Amino acid sequence: MLRWNLELFFTALGFFTRIPVPRWVPYSPERLNHAARWFPAVGWVVGCVAAASLWLAAQAWPLPVAVLISMAISIRLTGCFHEDGLADAADGLGGGWEKAQVLAIMKDSRLGTYGAVALGLALAGKFALLCALGADKAALALLVAHPFSRLCSGSLIRLMDYVREDAQAKAKPLAVRMSNGEWLLSLAFGALPLILLAPRPALAALCAGGLITLWWARVLHRRLGGYTGDCLGAAQQLAELACYLAWTAAWTSI
Repeated sequence: MLRWNLELFFTALGFFTRIPVPRWVPYSPERLNHAARWFPAVGWVVGCVAAASLWLAAQAWPLPVAVLISMAISIRLTGCFHEDGLADAADGLGGGWEKAQVLAIMKDSRLGTYGAVALGLALAGKFALLCALGADKAALALLVAHPFSRLCSGSLIRLMDYVREDAQAKAKPLAVRMSNGEWLLSLAFGALPLILLAPRPALAALCAGGLITLWWARVLHRRLGGYTGDCLGAAQQLAELACYLAWTAAWTSI
């Protein structure tokens, strides 16, 4: 069981980031189906790298420069995986009316107006909010937002149906719903440890991320009847932004 879960973690790490994984880790669609439980643990890896790079860069450069460096490193680490999902989902839902039209637009590799605006606002929002916090608090915010936003995204796999019929879709291996035990493990890595970092701001971030995820799930259910891989990426980005918004508001009110 320990070996199986270790393999699942490395499978998730290899799928959701560009971090090399050991060669002894086998790959199969079945493993990827069950690897979603470790999505928040991957967030801890990305969050730790982003937080460390921001804090270290802030020792040598002004905070805005440090935030840009941290954002660039985290985007490089994930291969712009979730940002691409946000842009595609915005293009599809913004430009399409019927379900088939929305799915077709999402699949188009070209970036449209809705996607460009959504991506620009998301990146600008992260930059502004992290700069408003200061280096130390921003580093903590990264440690909260990256694991929890991935829990929010993974929760859609637990709650909703996968709607694409294309066998070659990039999220097709993640189309199997998580079991209760898998989701509880994901919850443990994505939410429970965050309260220890800073209870009041972390609780505000968790509530905001949870609420935006429920809203996004409602939108997807009404428009598509379920989720796609792009919708999962968009959920991660929306929850991450919600965490930063709540975290900033909570700190400024203390």
